[in-house]
Parts: sequence; structure tokens; C-alpha cells
Amino acid sequence: MRVLLINPRFQLPIDTRTTPHLGLAYLAAVSERRGDEVRVFDMDVEDVKLTEFVHDYRPDLVGITSNTPQVKQGWFAAREIKSVLDVPIVQGGPHVSALPEESASRPEIDIVARGEGEDTWIHLCEVVEKAKAANPKFQSSDLLDPTNKLLDDVLGITYQSPDGKIRHTHERPAIADLDSLPFPAYHYFKMERYTSLQPAMDAIGKGKSFSMMTSRGCPYRCTFCSQSVMAEKWRARSPESVVKEWAHLVNDLGAEEIGILDDSANIQRARLHDLCTRLIDAKLNHVPWILINGIRANLADEDLLRHMKQAGLLRLAFGVETGDEDILESIDKRVTHDQIRAAFKNAKKVGLETVGFFIIGLPGDTEETMEKTIQFACELDPLVANFSMMTPYPGTKVWEQVHRNGGRMLVKDWQDYVFFEGKARFEMGETTAAVQEKKWKEAYRRFYLRPHRVMMTLMRKSTWQHFPRTLSMALKIVMPKKTKDNVKALAEETQVAC
Repeated sequence: MRVLLINPRFQLPIDTRTTPHLGLAYLAAVSERRGDEVRVFDMDVEDVKLTEFVHDYRPDLVGITSNTPQVKQGWFAAREIKSVLDVPIVQGGPHVSALPEESASRPEIDIVARGEGEDTWIHLCEVVEKAKAANPKFQSSDLLDPTNKLLDDVLGITYQSPDGKIRHTHERPAIADLDSLPFPAYHYFKMERYTSLQPAMDAIGKGKSFSMMTSRGCPYRCTFCSQSVMAEKWRARSPESVVKEWAHLVNDLGAEEIGILDDSANIQRARLHDLCTRLIDAKLNHVPWILINGIRANLADEDLLRHMKQAGLLRLAFGVETGDEDILESIDKRVTHDQIRAAFKNAKKVGLETVGFFIIGLPGDTEETMEKTIQFACELDPLVANFSMMTPYPGTKVWEQVHRNGGRMLVKDWQDYVFFEGKARFEMGETTAAVQEKKWKEAYRRFYLRPHRVMMTLMRKSTWQHFPRTLSMALKIVMPKKTKDNVKALAEETQVAC
């Protein structure tokens, strides 16, 4: 059977990771193992039109991934496909898992897959394959007709039947044995069109940056985190499996960088120690790796971080979020400021680069509490401080708080749900848009324009390797708008000069 997996266009206001979508790489791998003919269409890097591709390939089943800012692009892609071919279209990802009925009620989306997708996707492949074999005149609508009972046993899906009723099947349990999954199938991606996980910081050869996951799930339920709609139970792959994939990426695919995308990589420190030992013994520690999503600060002792450094870890992140103790407790972070201070101290002591994630505009934030966040960021002084505007995502507790407590959402379009822009997404009480936007701009200026930070930036090799990009990003987030008016022309002139 021919399957097509699509990553909709995802345009962000700043440079962020430009590597293949790990979730689609897993879906491609399980489909390949099932014996399907597979194609991946990443709309951020493709040259041909989606309609032309679908017309030529003629898939039997289409899967579209979508986070919140992508979901409309996912609908647009589905609409384009339906204009060419009557094929069942499945939409998955965190946004539709939180709001399944929204997508299921759209005419261009046939099925919504909630939660982890691999087992659901394979079950749907089997259903469609059998249905088409039994009915040469099979249509997508046949799949949704409850009298045919084709979807009754497929767990974890939502769909709208021809009578207009939204139907939900029972939840699908999270995958217990992650070692049972095949390695992500990167050979379906145009690898030469991707750069690196953190392109503003690292100069990696095109197609040489890869993502991995060594565990899934998170037992912590921070009120602002969109991952709260996914599996809560933390599950880990065996160190043997992880090292085997690591060796595949390095030895077979020529990886120059590996990004670990776990939500909570250091839940079991003994397991992480074991993994580091194996990486060193296998002589795989010469390739730098990065903990992209951060690790728990309360579980980042000096011995563990030193071992990780020896195993090749270059950079790690910690979710600090706020400098106010009461706000920190209110978001259910379950960590203290002293534990965060210790984590940064330990990381710097062993020679690791650090990234700090900070949020401006958490519920209850005032100008005074946001000031504490800026001061705490300057105190911790990570290599990179990311200040994001609080964005209440569907399915999170903050989303519920804003809608329940008289807050006002300031965004009307899902495509605006990106947190890299200096625009407030909501107002509630003293957490006004004006104060959020003022303190966000102030945070970047005060953190990065300190003399020692300016000198550090000028001395960093990557600053000059990607100078047009660095200049554009810096002026976008640090300087007032009037200062940025000529940045595009300046960046282009610099590019020519380089």
C-alpha cells in the first residue's frame, strides 16, 4: 500500500531547528516495516506543489502531523489533496489530540489520531488495505460509515460519521516497549535541505544533524506545557537500543550532531549513567549531542553532568520559567530556585554550555514578578537565555485558567500561536499585554547587551559563521522596531560581502 506522510508548512518568526520531523520519521519506519511504499512530504523544504506530487504518487492513505501553529496549514494541505484524490486523510499531533472534534468536523479531515501515533497509524493502514481489497470502489466515506464497522476496533481516534455525529473510540494505551519501535527512517527525507537543531549557534554540515528520543512521557504536569495532552507515564528505551541507534546515526549516516528530544531525559539518573558509559566504551562520544528540551534541574547533580560531558554532551537546557517563587509554585514546576541555581552551577563547573528557558507573562505575573525573572536570568547567566511570551495552548491548565477566570485571548488564529514573537497572547488581571510586551523586550536587551555578554558573542565562532542570520535575529528580538527597518538590506549586503 502507498502511504504519504506530510509535515505542513511551519513558518516561525526566528530561526529555529531545521531538522526532519522525528514523529514522521517514526511513522515512516513502522510503515516501511509493515511493507508499505512510503513517501514523506515536508512542505518546508519541497520544491514541487503538493497537488502535483499527490497526482503522480496517488497514495492510499495520508497522514498529516500538526502542532497548534501548524494546524491550519494541515487543513489547507488536506484540502489540496482532496481536490486531486479521494483518499483517507488522518491528522495527528498535540493540537488535534487536545481538540480532536475541531479537526474531525472538517470535511477535508477524515480521522483524528489522538496521542502517540505509531500503533494507531499501523492499525489504520491495515483497515484501509483490507477495505480496498474487499471493495474495488472503496471511497473515504466508506471508512467513516458506522454501518461498515471498519473503525470500531481502532483505538485512539476521533471521526465524524456521515450522519454528522462525532465519534470517539477508546483511548489507546501508550507504547510500553519503546525498544519495539524501529529506528526513525531518515532516508525518506531530503536530508541535504536541513541544517541543524540550533542553527544560530552551530555550524553543522547540511544533512548531518539528527534527532533522537531515548524516552517518552513526562510525570510532571507543568501548567503551561503542551505536552500535557500526551502520555503522562514516563517510559525509557534500553541503553543498548539507544547506543545501537546512536552508532547507526554516526557510522552509517555521518551524524555531526545529535539532538535528544526527550521531555524528561534524566528521570532515572542510573540509566543515564549507564548510557554515558556505553557511549564512551563504543567511542561514540566524539560527536556532540544536545539536550534540546531541557532536563530536570532538581535531578542534575554534578557527577551526572560530568559523566554526560565525558560522553559527548555539548549543551543542555533547563526550564527556569520564572524568577518569582510564588509563580514558580503556581505553575506546578516542582523545583526550587536553589535547585535551579545548583543545576546551572554544576553544568558550568563541568564545562557544559547552558540554555535557560524563561517565560514572560505567566498567569499572575505582574511587572514586579517579571522583573524578578529578568534579574534571575542575569544571575544564572546561561550561554543562551530564551524569553518566550506565555502562550496558552489548548489542553494545558493555563488554557483552562484563562478561559475559566475571565481572561481574554488576544490571538484569533492558530497560526499566531508561536511564542517567539514579542506579542502578548492573553490578558488576565494584572498580566496585561502592555506589561508583558514591555518586559519581554526589556529582558532581551538587559540580558544580551551587558558588556561581558556582548564580548562573549563577538568571540563566539558561530557568530561570524552565520553573521547575517545572527544580525537579523539579534535586531529582531533585542532592538526597537525602528532599529530593525534596515536589517534585511544589511544582512543581504553582509551575505554578499562574506
